[in-house]
Amino acid sequence: MFLKAIKNFRIRKKIDVWQLVAFLNTGLILLPILTIIWFLLDGPGETWEHLAETVLADYILNSLIIIAGTGLISVILGISTAWVVSTCKFPMRKFFEWSLVLPLAIPTYIIAFAYAGIFDYTGSLQTLLRNAGLVFELDIMNIQGIVFILAFVLYPYVYVIARASFLQRSRSMLEAGRLMGSSSWRTFFKISLPVARPAIIGGLSLVIMEVLNDYGAVKYYGVNTFTTGIFRAWFSLGDINAAVYLSALLIVTILIVMGIERWQRGQARFDDEGQKKGKPPVRYKLNSMQQFLSFLICIIPLALGFVFPVVQLTIWAVQSFDKIVTTNFVQLILNSFGLAAISAVVCVIISIILIYSNRIHQSLWMKGLTKTSTIGYSIPGAVIAVGIMIPVLRLDKFITQWFENLLNIELGLLLTGTLFILVYAYTVRFLAVAYNSVDAGFKKIPEGLTEASRSLGKSTFITLIRVNLPLLKASAISGALLVFVDVLKELPLTLILRPFNFSTLATRAFELASDERIGESAGPALIIVFTGILPVILLSRLVTKS
Repeated sequence: MFLKAIKNFRIRKKIDVWQLVAFLNTGLILLPILTIIWFLLDGPGETWEHLAETVLADYILNSLIIIAGTGLISVILGISTAWVVSTCKFPMRKFFEWSLVLPLAIPTYIIAFAYAGIFDYTGSLQTLLRNAGLVFELDIMNIQGIVFILAFVLYPYVYVIARASFLQRSRSMLEAGRLMGSSSWRTFFKISLPVARPAIIGGLSLVIMEVLNDYGAVKYYGVNTFTTGIFRAWFSLGDINAAVYLSALLIVTILIVMGIERWQRGQARFDDEGQKKGKPPVRYKLNSMQQFLSFLICIIPLALGFVFPVVQLTIWAVQSFDKIVTTNFVQLILNSFGLAAISAVVCVIISIILIYSNRIHQSLWMKGLTKTSTIGYSIPGAVIAVGIMIPVLRLDKFITQWFENLLNIELGLLLTGTLFILVYAYTVRFLAVAYNSVDAGFKKIPEGLTEASRSLGKSTFITLIRVNLPLLKASAISGALLVFVDVLKELPLTLILRPFNFSTLATRAFELASDERIGESAGPALIIVFTGILPVILLSRLVTKS
């Protein structure tokens, strides 16, 4: 009896260890957000009243204008392209299925640099117009230009989700519409569009979050938003509390967006009874003019969101090749790829721990704990950086003072401005990306396998290593690849937390463009773009298969 009690205690202890690790991981992930909330209690900083009287209204108004404009154009582009690709027959349809996602491979700040150069007086567009005898000047360095740029980069978020919805339900709906004598337009507006509304709102919420996270594009174009305000309060004014208050306002905005998206999704109720699974949708046959219009609907966003900027960057890269390819450039690649690889591995490992802990100890609080740990992806990088920098600075000061008082040793700052903090911040920001991929892999593994291994006397750790991990290989690699690309593109978080004299491809491209050396910024920018193409294509293929 005594031996049995000891054995049961050991089993509970092992399970408790997994819970403890999951709890600690979640605590570290939530630390930046909890820091922002805690420091709100200190009250506004010395410059907050000045900011509120002078620029806060601009931050709010500009952010709302960019959200509204970008959201509207993104929805129009995303829905129109998704509908014609999913339900119509026209030339190059299969090419557009995956290529319309390519703009996601270009970070917003990179396409902002590209279009600034294209529309510049000495740029390719103005030069071409002057050679043709035309004088037509267009200033894109303003809030309208930001809306245009962000919309043509971010519309794929709506396109991917709307297309998945149209493909999932289009066959039965189209057949029902035809039987009722409904035209394609009437079927679209009366049936397909309302049914796809939750999916469209979900894509739109992702667009809004990306807009609120953007720093490089709005900073380069001189448009004041919440993110530029956070940088200004922190670095220019040196007011931590003001940066915290701006971060809190940004978090509230994000939570409102998330709440609306969840509410919309919660209102949706679908009956999948009778869905003809495994059969492709019956596509509309179009006449010549309709085929041409469908082609234009797809080629315009692809050209403006990907082809033109990449062609311009390639021209600049060729022209400044001797200035780009140097020893420092190789070091930039090593810095960026090494940092991204480490962050990707850490995110995948933590995701496996969280999901496996929930799997072996199923409870509501454990499920809530693991889900809460993924909230960082919804929080802009600048906010996460502020939330991490404050406690780390205080911890560094505490350690330094302790060593000086006790051992009379001056250590300096041990954690602030190190790669460790940068990897930690990336983990907070992008854990959800790896989590979703790993979670999808775990759902394909029958729980009976884990139970069978445990019944044979194997520990939870051995079961994870020998049973689950081999089956999770593909999902783990996919999650790591997505995190790798996201880390490679991340700018505001890296600018705030990077070590002194440490640059990545993203920060170097931004610095060169800010110094009006746009041609030299093309090299780092193109590497980021081409690295991001692979997962984007895989994402499109995954939607098509599913």
